[in-house]
Amino acid sequence: MINSESGWGRVADMKPHAADPATETFLAHRNLLFTVAYEMLGSAADAEDVLQETWLRWVAVDLDQVRDQRAYLVRITTRQALNRLRSMKQRKESYVGPWLPEPLLTAPGVAEDSDLAESMSMALMLVLETLTPTERAVFVLREAFDVDYDEIAEAVGKTPAAVRQIAHRARQHVDARRPRQQASQDQAWAAVESLQHALETGDVQSLLKVLAPDIVLVGDGGGVKHAALRPILGQDKVFRLLQGGLGKAGAIVTCEAAVVNGNPALLVHLDGEFDGVMAVHVDGGQITGMYYVRNPQKLTRLDEETPITLR
Repeated sequence: MINSESGWGRVADMKPHAADPATETFLAHRNLLFTVAYEMLGSAADAEDVLQETWLRWVAVDLDQVRDQRAYLVRITTRQALNRLRSMKQRKESYVGPWLPEPLLTAPGVAEDSDLAESMSMALMLVLETLTPTERAVFVLREAFDVDYDEIAEAVGKTPAAVRQIAHRARQHVDARRPRQQASQDQAWAAVESLQHALETGDVQSLLKVLAPDIVLVGDGGGVKHAALRPILGQDKVFRLLQGGLGKAGAIVTCEAAVVNGNPALLVHLDGEFDGVMAVHVDGGQITGMYYVRNPQKLTRLDEETPITLR
């Protein structure tokens, strides 16, 4: 790690007008680079580590030899994220129960950018977990960031022809598994508000009305907090879990609506203590997917908004 007196610590606090050209360029694209790394990794902590590694390599580059500095930075970030993604495989294989991305508190405006909101959604990022590291890198760069095939090839160490094949295969894989977004932002917020009301008041009919018959609930406790070790399928089973107090029978539930990963979500408290983030996927006015992150190690990015961008 770089200490606060030099390197990354100074870059994080430096004003762009006081920085050298390399630092100015890095700071100008930092939010983009973080978003690239996060969408590849699903972990803000690992994405920040990737940015540190990117910075170390960037300051050693002769800028006079770089034609497109943004593309070069994305390339470095992608390579470092790929390395980390491969090393994360063993960590995820030994993870207790389902693994969900680390939720990020994001600005309300992110929800209005449909492309960004979908690419950051828990539903899609969970599908991306089923891709190989290279497939995920290619899919993210092409579909979310519209990077051309030649640049992706440079980033992942493949030929452009191979990248086109990987992109096609990854797109087919994701399209077969991704939940379709069939709700407007107004419908999504209405569903979240209905869920909040039902959880806080115990209104059985409201809860049944907002849960789709084929709803899937995925919980992530990481072995630290109680969570189902497998996804819970169907309205009846999900209803019983929620009615029972989210794993804490008799608990008083209070919720705060928030934009998490660019989409409507709830910050859930049990008996006054923060318990986790409940993200949802809405289709036709009903909740078809529910993603409940309770692992405390994944709940550290909710005190302030994380800037994200596709550009």
